[in-house]
Amino acid sequence: MKYGDRAASTRQRLMQYCDFLQFHGISVDAVPLLDNTYVESLARRKKSSRLRLISSYWARLRLLLSARNYDVIWLHYEAFPYLPSFMERLVFFAGVPVVYDFDDAIFHQYDNHNNLLVRALLGGKLKPLLRRVSVSFCGNAYLKDYSERFCNNSVILPTVVDTDVYRAVPNTSTPRSLTIGWIGSPSTWQQLRPIVPLLVRMKDELNLRIRVVGAGYVNEDFAAVDFVDWSEDTEVSEIQRMDIGIMPLPDEPWARGKCGYKLIQYMACGLPVIASPVGVNSEIVEHGVNGFLATTEQEWRAALTKLIGDPDLRRRMGDAGRAKVDAEFSLRVHAPRLVEILKSVAG
Repeated sequence: MKYGDRAASTRQRLMQYCDFLQFHGISVDAVPLLDNTYVESLARRKKSSRLRLISSYWARLRLLLSARNYDVIWLHYEAFPYLPSFMERLVFFAGVPVVYDFDDAIFHQYDNHNNLLVRALLGGKLKPLLRRVSVSFCGNAYLKDYSERFCNNSVILPTVVDTDVYRAVPNTSTPRSLTIGWIGSPSTWQQLRPIVPLLVRMKDELNLRIRVVGAGYVNEDFAAVDFVDWSEDTEVSEIQRMDIGIMPLPDEPWARGKCGYKLIQYMACGLPVIASPVGVNSEIVEHGVNGFLATTEQEWRAALTKLIGDPDLRRRMGDAGRAKVDAEFSLRVHAPRLVEILKSVAG
């Protein structure tokens, strides 16, 4: 895996399956390329030392060269970020079947890079890797469309939640204390930023609360917004304190590869949602059933106004969203699929 378990992608794509895999006789050694110290430095927008990065790459190289005792190598994202494709092929050195897993359009980090040299040297770095893996787990259809150009065994494995942990709670809010909520990270804060002025205006008009979880240090004056630090221990309870969950996205290649994890979290906790109709968001959100899709500021305002003013609608949409997550985006549904595929690959 690329990051330690402080990264949401690591926890949701890999670590949350470990107990289920262990129960079915599959032991897992989780070895991040970049540990939680690196992840925390990203959250604080600080650079890691070059020596630490070199040490991390060297440890990854030694691991791959001595991996013959494993039955399967489960590679998340890539083996060596920003190194050429021949380095990625070292994952096959031990002769062990390789499973590839990704839930972001990481190929766009290279083929859409601003630097011409990066595009020329690394634009196709994942192609040789995908041609040789036993199976490619793709977080959504956009990623599968890319993967299956090179890998004949590309399957959609959505990012899921444990619905025994993510649960709806009784809504005790009054019409004058509704909370519009967003959860994310410092890197995704910029996706929310364009609609914050609208939210602040509506807060003043309707006496709402705006709760932003995980944005980190925001170098802007948003006194009207409640900024909350992210913590794994409080992540679910923070979502349960919200009344409406939002996920704005720009219509850009990177955003089209997102897996809608925020929406899945909100809906698992019984919240109605509003989202940009970008990528998988348009599949997760059934407009008018479990939430609304909105593009323009007018559409965002209309959707928010409708949900704020109608408690019964919020409840119905929240129930519909929870049912959809139970059926399509739960650990209970997809963990058995994962076990079956991994055992098949291992032979």
